[in-house]
Amino acid sequence: MRPTGITLDRNRKMLVVPWDDGHRSEYPLSLLREACPCAQCRGGHENMGTVPDPASLVIPLAPAKNYVVRDLKLVGNYALQFEWDDGHIYGIYSWDFLRALCPCDECAASRKRDA
Repeated sequence: MRPTGITLDRNRKMLVVPWDDGHRSEYPLSLLREACPCAQCRGGHENMGTVPDPASLVIPLAPAKNYVVRDLKLVGNYALQFEWDDGHIYGIYSWDFLRALCPCDECAASRKRDA
């Protein structure tokens, strides 16, 4: 699966990704930052690239952090790399990782069925 476009909506603090199978994903920037797949954020190389359950990254009624993307770059033909306002630049978000992280109800239900 590949994106057919990528939109960083800074006003809504969302990354919007339409996919070539017709699906559309909307990722809150907070979800993307908290799910960073790099070794530093995942706790070591053995955990690098593992996809956390998006539901585990949501803490109800917690104060929202203000995640700001300074820059967003394509990495080859397979991923995105964010530069966050906290200076973090190490996460490479592959298309497969992003699709697996999709927080929509349809994808959440699919993850539950597959678990």
